[in-house]
Amino acid sequence: MEAVAFRLGQRVHAAGDPARIGTVRYLGPVEGHSGDWVGVDWDAGAGGRHDGSLAGRRYFVAAGERSASFARPTALSSGITLPDALRSRYCVDNFTKEEQDEMYVFSTSQKRVSVELVGKNKVQEKLKNLNELTSASVSYMGVSSIGPRDELKNLVPNLRQLDLTGNLLSQWQDIFSLCEALVSLEVLDLTNNTMDNDFTESSSVKNICVLVLNYCGVTWELVEKIKVSFSCLSELHLMMNRIKKIMSPVGNIVQGFDTLRLLNLEDNHIDSWDEIVKLSYLRSLEQLHLNKNMIKHVTYPSNPPSPGSLGDAAVMPFQKLRVLLLGSNQIDEFLSVDSLNLFPSLMDVRLSDNPIADPAKGGVPRFVLIARLGKVKILNGSEVSPRERREAEIRYVRLVMGKAESYDPEEIKQMHPRFAELKAFHGIEDEKPISRTSGPQKMASGLISNIVEL
Repeated sequence: MEAVAFRLGQRVHAAGDPARIGTVRYLGPVEGHSGDWVGVDWDAGAGGRHDGSLAGRRYFVAAGERSASFARPTALSSGITLPDALRSRYCVDNFTKEEQDEMYVFSTSQKRVSVELVGKNKVQEKLKNLNELTSASVSYMGVSSIGPRDELKNLVPNLRQLDLTGNLLSQWQDIFSLCEALVSLEVLDLTNNTMDNDFTESSSVKNICVLVLNYCGVTWELVEKIKVSFSCLSELHLMMNRIKKIMSPVGNIVQGFDTLRLLNLEDNHIDSWDEIVKLSYLRSLEQLHLNKNMIKHVTYPSNPPSPGSLGDAAVMPFQKLRVLLLGSNQIDEFLSVDSLNLFPSLMDVRLSDNPIADPAKGGVPRFVLIARLGKVKILNGSEVSPRERREAEIRYVRLVMGKAESYDPEEIKQMHPRFAELKAFHGIEDEKPISRTSGPQKMASGLISNIVEL
């Protein structure tokens, strides 16, 4: 294969290693070496030797100091078509022993989900005709195009779920053609395909309900275009895309996404809750995944836009939001925790690996969070039973009472908004507090530093 067989910007993988993926950045000679060469900027973790310069001469600018290398054209592959990948993956005669023993697909959170094959004969009978296949994974198989549309349509007409993780796709027109060919397709996972942000809106794709674009280099500007073409999405996964700003073309509120129930923005670079407030009027949003960002403060929107600006006077901010995952952020104060009580439908919260929820870093244990979060039924992935809630609230009230002697009622109300409510609800009477410290201290810091004494 000659270098001219490739093009700048093309996605390729190392011959014989479909998991080592990169982008062509240079085609031509390399000084001091004969023949044609292809300069490749390898994806993170794929390994390289330099930054696009060699022997003092720069050929291209790579993403990292050692993410680039030059390769002979014969050492690279431009990939295969999707139909060829499906045949290779699901033709039983081509299975290796390991593939016969175990197959897997990736979940939207990038966890392996094993698919056990019970008996080779049964599998062969089931898959001898690929048109019976409803779920398929061709991850890291070097898929670079969908091939002839009719071929794909006739090959897997009943396919409902397709995992294309770690392939060579980059053009949105290929994705539109794929969705048009597979009219039964509902779940499409494009994780780790570097998609072109030059997006030309096509006719509406109404069959896709779940779209996974984790680690695809997606910007929010592209998301605004996606929502027009993929008009029936119920889930959109955008993990690891370095999204820091949510840029709405209309004011500061994201509109559209009328059917979207789950939005996954985990592991991006969001450091301001103001960006998340822009999502507060997505009318169907029930789950918002924000783990592994850099958010420090959370508030409930106090000044929502005027009803006329959204055309619906009845909608409250985050009206249907039931699940809010904020694990592994930088939340370190109770104001953010207490503000979660204002979300009208919130019942499932994750705060693990935040300073406020880590006793080893000066945070508080689970029972304090339960007591301060009155409506939460699931905390950090574990159900809050009625018994656990009752015990947590009583323990919390007694803790505050033991620290309250040096503060007036207004200070207590400000620092512990639910204290009076919980004290009355559980019928806890005043008692003389037992001082465990030699002098007064700030209520919040005292609660944190002395919580282990109970």
